[in-house]
Amino acid sequence: MNPGENKLKILVVDDVPINIEKMTEVLKTNKNYLIATASNGMTALAKAKAHQFDLILLDIIMPDINGFEVCEQLKKYSATKDIPIIFLTAKRDTKSVVKGFEVGAVDYIPKPFSNEELLARVAMHLKLKHTQEDLKRAKNLAEAAAHAKSMFLAYMSHEIRTPMNGIIGMVDILKQTKLNDAQMEFVNIIDISGENLLSIINDILDFSKIEAGQIEFENIRFNISDEICEVIKLLNLKTKEKGLSLTMIIHDSVPEFIYGDPVRLKQILINLINNAIKFTSEGGVKIEIDTKSIDELKVKLLFKVIDTGIGISDEGKKKLFKSFSQTDTSTTRKYGGTGLGLAISKNLANLMNGEIGVESEIDKGSAFWFTAVFNRAFEEEKKPQTRVAEEEKEIKPEKQLKILVAEDNIINQKVAVFNIEKLGHKVDVAENGKIAVDIFKKYTYDLILMDIQMPEMDGIEATKLIREFEVETAKDKKIPIIAMTANVMKGDREKFIEAGMNDYISKPFKINELSELLDKITSSKS
Repeated sequence: MNPGENKLKILVVDDVPINIEKMTEVLKTNKNYLIATASNGMTALAKAKAHQFDLILLDIIMPDINGFEVCEQLKKYSATKDIPIIFLTAKRDTKSVVKGFEVGAVDYIPKPFSNEELLARVAMHLKLKHTQEDLKRAKNLAEAAAHAKSMFLAYMSHEIRTPMNGIIGMVDILKQTKLNDAQMEFVNIIDISGENLLSIINDILDFSKIEAGQIEFENIRFNISDEICEVIKLLNLKTKEKGLSLTMIIHDSVPEFIYGDPVRLKQILINLINNAIKFTSEGGVKIEIDTKSIDELKVKLLFKVIDTGIGISDEGKKKLFKSFSQTDTSTTRKYGGTGLGLAISKNLANLMNGEIGVESEIDKGSAFWFTAVFNRAFEEEKKPQTRVAEEEKEIKPEKQLKILVAEDNIINQKVAVFNIEKLGHKVDVAENGKIAVDIFKKYTYDLILMDIQMPEMDGIEATKLIREFEVETAKDKKIPIIAMTANVMKGDREKFIEAGMNDYISKPFKINELSELLDKITSSKS
């Protein structure tokens, strides 16, 4: 190893030889410094660009170009812009000092200088530069780790959800066949177990996405009563099975329509209500919504989920809202779960500019509450149609569609084909993106359901080629392409849209979700 390799390199720039000689002599008292010199601005620029210096001591008044100009030039050049520059000058006026800092200097030492001050300031700025470089390296490592984590999450999301789509989809299909009572009971057990597993997977992935900053929030107009009714309808079966009541109170002060993310709002409510149902054996669960504060633009709402369950001790309350934590180990054994639901709810509430908490007593029940801030919607705006309940929807479509499914997983192909045909549409299958592009060029379709991760050619590339073909052949109307994906990470939707896709449906999906999507396409094409 070169003996000077680890030494700190300093460039001294001054047009007076005696000044250079004195500074060099002082700096060399530190055996860790290597000193280079320049007697004018142009030489200083050439040396700074040719060698990697750790610090530059720069005189202001020089015969060719002055120190200010040298500093400005160094700050423009990528290889030298981060080198700390200390001005050395007899000019003591405030204007010169201020200009020195404006052009990029880190310090200013007036002439004549003391040896101790010169050494102290040089040492301080070299140490500061070293600290900044360490922070920059740490930042780069943290960003690389976050990116790796994001990629891992995307991969795991796809790898886990793909077989889950097959399991849940095939159970749905099996339940629609002729089964005796015992077989139906077995299938229902598989269905419940699959849904429980999916819930745990979603908890883990959601928590990881929050940690990685991958959670996105929509800002759409919605009817809060409709959304709460959906939650009640979803969880009513659970409460009925346990002989519990599930009721809702929305106070008059709560606006009918608001702007925000109804999916994330329902996610918190479902977590809290599921917990309430889980820990309640008699009585019931009540959802209460009130206005906490309101102004011209925003409204803060207070949501409460009140149960008549087992309650929580003061010690148990301390463990709530923490990752992978439940009140005690017996809770996990008796009631199951990851202990992530409340931690996720807390993070989501915080991201919605709210808070979360609980009031509870042993054997007297619990009242979990959270607040969230929404943008106000005003009456003159057109109100959206209330969504139709699943059981009221007609299976027969208004118009039969011809659909191309691009999917490499054989089980998921069968699930998609069965569901599409059950909804009254025609379907063809392509095993990968390349085949999908070739088939599209030969035949006419109303819609393409495009998997993202496929061999030979992925869904993104296939979509781009289809859009290029449409331009080349001057097609009047572009075919709707829907991403059918197990990846729902931050930025994915933007990536899909940028590639030319119209929307996405996440795996595993239910037949009613697919039906809603196809109905939307049908109505847009009529």
